[in-house]
Amino acid sequence: MESADGQRGLDGGSQRRSPLDVIMSQIRRKRSASDRKPLGRFLSRTLSQTGIPENGESEGKENRGQSPGVAAAAESECHIGWGRVCVFLQKLGKKADSRSLSLAHGDLTATDLLELATLLHFLPQLEELDVSWNELIGGSLTALTTHLQHVVGIKMLRICSCRLNADDITALGEGLSYVPLLEILDLSWNSGVGGGALQSLLGRIHPPLRELHLVACQLTAADATALGRMVAVLPRLCVLDVSCNPRLTQEGDAGGFTDLAASLPQTVSLTTLRLQACGLTADCLDALGGSLRCLPSMRELDLSCNKHLSGGLSSHAVHLAHLTHLESLDLHLCCLTHADLEALIQVLPSLTALTVLDVSSNKEAGGVVHPLVSALPLTQMRRLPLNSCSLNEESLTALALAVPYLRSVDVSWCKVVGGRLALLLDALQPSVIVELRLSSCELTSDDLHHLAAVCRRGCLSSLQVLDLSYNGSVGDDGWSALFAAGGLDSLEDADLSLRPLTSAPCSAWLPSLLCALPRMPVLARLAMQRWTAGSQERQQLNYSMKNRSIQLEWDPDITDSACKMTNQERPEESQPEE
Repeated sequence: MESADGQRGLDGGSQRRSPLDVIMSQIRRKRSASDRKPLGRFLSRTLSQTGIPENGESEGKENRGQSPGVAAAAESECHIGWGRVCVFLQKLGKKADSRSLSLAHGDLTATDLLELATLLHFLPQLEELDVSWNELIGGSLTALTTHLQHVVGIKMLRICSCRLNADDITALGEGLSYVPLLEILDLSWNSGVGGGALQSLLGRIHPPLRELHLVACQLTAADATALGRMVAVLPRLCVLDVSCNPRLTQEGDAGGFTDLAASLPQTVSLTTLRLQACGLTADCLDALGGSLRCLPSMRELDLSCNKHLSGGLSSHAVHLAHLTHLESLDLHLCCLTHADLEALIQVLPSLTALTVLDVSSNKEAGGVVHPLVSALPLTQMRRLPLNSCSLNEESLTALALAVPYLRSVDVSWCKVVGGRLALLLDALQPSVIVELRLSSCELTSDDLHHLAAVCRRGCLSSLQVLDLSYNGSVGDDGWSALFAAGGLDSLEDADLSLRPLTSAPCSAWLPSLLCALPRMPVLARLAMQRWTAGSQERQQLNYSMKNRSIQLEWDPDITDSACKMTNQERPEESQPEE
């Protein structure tokens, strides 16, 4: 009893503590609360959910020899820093990842770029950084590049279409010295890279670089010379893309390009060379040809959209024979002559690894399809587009020999296909083709009935892209038959649009399309431009599209009573420019 009473006496005495005891008790409680570190626990949960850098653990191991207070402070700083990164990215609507940071199309301002730069030291494991398509950061790149020493392990840097100027490129050159492991550099769509600014990168890019993209950078002949000096010291370079730089051979001067071509043998690992729309001439092809024999690893060569190559391939195609591992050759829209194509056909048997050959938009190609197909390694061919090639019935029959192996068939803008589509469709093998483009082929209702029959047989079960646009001559029964057939389970993109300045009602076959939609589970885009329908029918289709999140391209507020034109009233369509 005494002990119990004594205990109660002690408890009661605790209520009558001195002021000093009260103060000391408050201090102890505050210290206990700080030890619990609720903010640290909150950020720890955030880190575990958003990809916290793992270096927090390694830092803890490295700091074992330090006092507990110092280690705790370092860990707390890491957590708080990553929390700032997460808040910054959340503000921009982006996801946090300690290894990959994509801020493309983020409407970044110069202030945002500066804030990003100050956060880089919280991202020591960053490997990929993409700030492309943010035009407001042009002229302020130095804010970012001066902090690149905090991300020395970065391997990919993309700064496309940011309106970079010469000062930005100079700042970038200085910053690249901090990232010795960089493998991919993409500065495409920045006109400020050209005009001499490219020289600021000379000697700044380290040998591990594997890809260099400079598309549409307004490069000049002088820049081509500087680029040649740059790639000559990049032995691991695999991809070089300088497409859409028409001033590369300014005023027919191939001197700069000759310097670039002469340096290519130093890039023994080069697998992809893209020179689309660079103003290349026959002289350029001659300079390039001498280097091709030293590039045994080449897999992809793009010389497309260089109209001044016309007539040059006939004497320089022989150089292509050295590219025995070439898988893709693009020569579309090069105004190739009959002699050019004959020279190419002579070389094709040497290109035993070829899977893609693009000679589309070359009118003369329509007359050599048979020898072209005969020279190709058909069993491994995947793409042979012949759109806008002035095909005739004989060439269409020859193309049918390659169709069983092709994953993509494109004969758009070839009128001869109309009424003869069966020649190609009957050659299809089940579950092989993934892309079928028949735009502006003057297809008939019978053609679509035949297409429907092929669908029912399951030959198009793997088809992902179907382009039937600009075929207003097809009757309502043809469209209805196609959609009623089924067999398009893999279709993702369908284009049924009519050509500009025309319109026609779709009320007769729209119910068939609506019934077919559930049998197209992965359809993501449906283009029906210039087809007209009543308001109730439009509502039904719009509802079906929104229910499935399908992108519908349909002219608004056009009804059956608006702007009807007969086939005789419709203007003649023009071929795409060649």
